[in-house]
Amino acid sequence: MSTILAQFQRTRFAASSLAMASGESRNGVLASIAELIRVNSSEILRENQQDLDQMAIDHPMRDRLLLTQDRLDALASSVLSVMQLPDPTGQVLSKKTLPNGLDLSKITVPLGVVGVIFESRPNVTIDVAALCIRSGNAVVLRGGSDAFHTNTILVKLIHQALAQNGFSTDLVYLMPTDRAHVTTLLTAVRYIDVIIPRGSEALIQRVRKESVVPTIETGAGVCHTYVAASADLSMAVAIVVNAKVSRPSVCNSLDTIIVHQSIAADFLPLVAESLKTYSVKIYADDVALTALEKVGYPYLEKAVESDFGREFLDFACSIKLVQDLPEAIEHISTYSSRHSEAIVSSDEKEAQFFLSTVDAAAVYWNASTRFTDGGEFGLGAEIGISTQKLHARGPFALEKLVTEKWIGIGQGQIR
Repeated sequence: MSTILAQFQRTRFAASSLAMASGESRNGVLASIAELIRVNSSEILRENQQDLDQMAIDHPMRDRLLLTQDRLDALASSVLSVMQLPDPTGQVLSKKTLPNGLDLSKITVPLGVVGVIFESRPNVTIDVAALCIRSGNAVVLRGGSDAFHTNTILVKLIHQALAQNGFSTDLVYLMPTDRAHVTTLLTAVRYIDVIIPRGSEALIQRVRKESVVPTIETGAGVCHTYVAASADLSMAVAIVVNAKVSRPSVCNSLDTIIVHQSIAADFLPLVAESLKTYSVKIYADDVALTALEKVGYPYLEKAVESDFGREFLDFACSIKLVQDLPEAIEHISTYSSRHSEAIVSSDEKEAQFFLSTVDAAAVYWNASTRFTDGGEFGLGAEIGISTQKLHARGPFALEKLVTEKWIGIGQGQIR
């Protein structure tokens, strides 16, 4: 047995102790994690700087990798907020007595051992560990090499918190970053109950193709905002700019602006003026290109097919002009990753049609796609945004880190 598989086995064995532990005991670990983050913030930031030193200053993923004192404080607070959420395990979902007298109940139980593969975001290490511990799950983490030093110190602190509260450190395992070990994780059906990839489309595609362990996809977000003919243009500009520039490297940021052609002459100069402040590069279709050239927009290219359905993760987006709502919805249906989509409109009938027709984990009317987030939804921290339809969809938070178990209690019944 390889060293990696041997560790998976130990993690599997340790998982039962956490599943059987009380909610108070699990919360004790989380309280310790939050305190250790605060006490060791200087050391965490030093390790994070080592990772940042290996990444180009203008790399679009740098913001994801970056930790600051404010971000560490927010991370510690997020762990504490998970403690306040209801324990998702041991909930009785249904209860009945069969005609033969057998008492049946269906309850929630931990998933078991959760494998999470992620890139560039060391905060995921803490978020995932906190959510899994709170819900009674062991976790195997495989972070990217670009966050190696940061992830290592964070898992060291998690191990301290586990040991301080009488739990095995095997409950949280940080895998080596060697890419070859990913295959080991994806095929470890004896030890891993579910795999959750969080990252680029390339990562998700690899997991989808290679994993024999059940997977729940999170991460890739190709998000659109449709500015309808009836839109309040000042509102539309504010929503579009927020969705694009507030944090462009995250999955709920805007990638494509769809504009009704009847308002393009008025809207495009307004949104261009705001986007220019942030040096946003625009890949525009033919008609939008002409309109933006007329106002002298400096960061402009003609869009090609691959610019639609593209997750930019940077200060860049594409623009598509359409004749009507059906064409806008057709474009979204063709290119969306089914993460988050929005319409800006003053027509309630039109907006309701959009909300009910567009197939995505989150759909918005007159609001930014940036709200698709476990914390913003009041769910606490999240593992990611699930874009599939089985088990979990939308923010994959604490409440979804459980499955079901049937309990039958009889008095000697046989069949």
